[in-house]
Amino acid sequence: MEIDPAVIGRSYPGVAPHPVGAGEIARFADAIGDPHPAYRDAEAARAAGHPAVVAPPTYPIVLCGAALERLMADPDLNPGGLAMVHRGQSFDIRRPIRAGDHLRITPTITGLRILAGVPALTVTTDISTVEGEPVCTATSSVALIPAGAADSEAAGAGST
Repeated sequence: MEIDPAVIGRSYPGVAPHPVGAGEIARFADAIGDPHPAYRDAEAARAAGHPAVVAPPTYPIVLCGAALERLMADPDLNPGGLAMVHRGQSFDIRRPIRAGDHLRITPTITGLRILAGVPALTVTTDISTVEGEPVCTATSSVALIPAGAADSEAAGAGST
């Protein structure tokens, strides 16, 4: 499968603002096993210097998931039959994400490499408030493989 290098620089604006709720933050903290009280309790968050419940530093992965799904829905990038395999992730956090934030998510394809014949994209996702305050820049690396291969690899991952 070849990906046209012209996709580098393509942005996908217009992802609807994402309202961040305290319950969503608490569920994420539970899922990653982080007991910090500022992720669940507004008083604990204020005592730690935050105006509201804050999200764990890895919470932006939730927002990146929706952004990456948007990319995969682009018929120019994925005319069908490809699955995404997550290779890596990093975050440049400017301020904590807080309950009550309404966030804009704008993914941009910033790189393309071929690894063992498999296209691998670098996607930079800018996360900001609807007012334009930068919150986080997330960088994701994903490989694009035939969907059947992803199913086969997942099935074989647990075998011995």
